[in-house]
Amino acid sequence: MKTKFLIVVLCIACSASFAQTRRRTTRRANTSTAAKRAQAQKAAASRQLQAGGATTSSNLQAPDTTTKAAKPFDRPLDGYYKKNNILSARVTPYANLREADVMFAKRVWREIDLREKMNQYMGSPKQRLIDILLNAIDAGELTAYDPTATKDDPGGDGFTRPLAAGGARSRMSDSAVVDKFDKDGNKIGSSIQAGEFNPDSVVKFRIKEDWVFDKQRSIFEPRIIGIAPLIKPKAAGLDLDYQPAFWVYFPEARQVLATKEAVSRNNDATGLSYDDVFVKRIFNSYIVKQSNDKDERIRDYAQGIDKLYESERIKKNLMDWEFNLWRYGE
Repeated sequence: MKTKFLIVVLCIACSASFAQTRRRTTRRANTSTAAKRAQAQKAAASRQLQAGGATTSSNLQAPDTTTKAAKPFDRPLDGYYKKNNILSARVTPYANLREADVMFAKRVWREIDLREKMNQYMGSPKQRLIDILLNAIDAGELTAYDPTATKDDPGGDGFTRPLAAGGARSRMSDSAVVDKFDKDGNKIGSSIQAGEFNPDSVVKFRIKEDWVFDKQRSIFEPRIIGIAPLIKPKAAGLDLDYQPAFWVYFPEARQVLATKEAVSRNNDATGLSYDDVFVKRIFNSYIVKQSNDKDERIRDYAQGIDKLYESERIKKNLMDWEFNLWRYGE
């Protein structure tokens, strides 16, 4: 009996000990499982953050191409109205002139000095006359003619030889003699190289015109034939006079000049074109030559202030010729 009782007690003790051991093992397993789950959650969160950062950087580097195209730039109007009238202007042609109707004619050469107050608008940076002519020549709208005197054209202003493309602008640029040296520093020659053109260096223009009396219309009027910008050649030790760089045929240039506005000092809405300026004589000038049997210029027989007096005398003679045509009531 005692033996059975001892066996039962031992079994109960073993069962209790086994249960306690199992509880400890389960607790340890649960603790390790929870730790593993926490580590797994942290790793997953870290991967998500890295993936999100990579996505953000990729979005910054490669913008969405599916967005709409940017609206094209629409420049606002600089003012409250557009100046369209002068851009579409047309030349008013001269009245037809027959040789039989020409009762008197005199050819005159004048010079316009842009340094005079009345002529300063021709050198305005907004609309220079020289820029208008050169741009039209470069675009093929005008023809530039060589001013060099020849046997057939002693004055060089007969529009006999057109200049090649780029010839007009190259004549306006200052040139300099550049020496050439070999590798040992010895001079082996020289060449002429063209410099940059400064439009402000053009301060004079020459005009060739005819004063004609048309007896059919009883009008004594000037008609410009050609315009030439004047340049002053540079030579060592020599003071050379102004010379034409090229000639432009005025009847051909009228349509170009009619669409270019002349800048006014007092009013921005004058609407005057350069064609109006020359036809209406809105400039100041002085005569340097008139047609004569010796083909002399004023400076060939007058010097100093006498040249200006001679210029005014020729101008007065032209006006007096017209006044002497009419006889008023006595």
